[in-house]
Amino acid sequence: MTEVAELEPVAAGLIAGTPADPRLIGSRCGRCGTVAFPRQASCQACMSEDVAEHLLARTGALWTWTIQCFPPKSPPYAGRADEFQPYGVGYVELGGEVRVEGILTESDPEQLEIGMAMELTLVPAPGRSDAVTFAFKPEAVQ
Repeated sequence: MTEVAELEPVAAGLIAGTPADPRLIGSRCGRCGTVAFPRQASCQACMSEDVAEHLLARTGALWTWTIQCFPPKSPPYAGRADEFQPYGVGYVELGGEVRVEGILTESDPEQLEIGMAMELTLVPAPGRSDAVTFAFKPEAVQ
């Protein structure tokens, strides 16, 4: 099995850092301070083009979630329906700046709770053997 560290991000300009310390690449408006993900060429709040790359926080709080219990339509789903495994999907509020939708590494509803601490991680991109994408996992209790 290929290690995540050896794979490329599923899209350019989406992920920075290292596999052990990944960061999502967003943007911040120089005029009003609005943070967006993915990176935008103009501000969604004030329409300014004075935006710059902004690395998002790696940790945040689970804002809402659900479990995807059936295969999504194709495209984008590339797998076989009989091989489908349910997975979590949620919004995580990162650094109090922006909510990011992503795959959750946890799919057991008993293990997910709104407000729980989550951490950015990299996982193989669904339906792809050559790329990784981002996901959120419950943050380890220290």
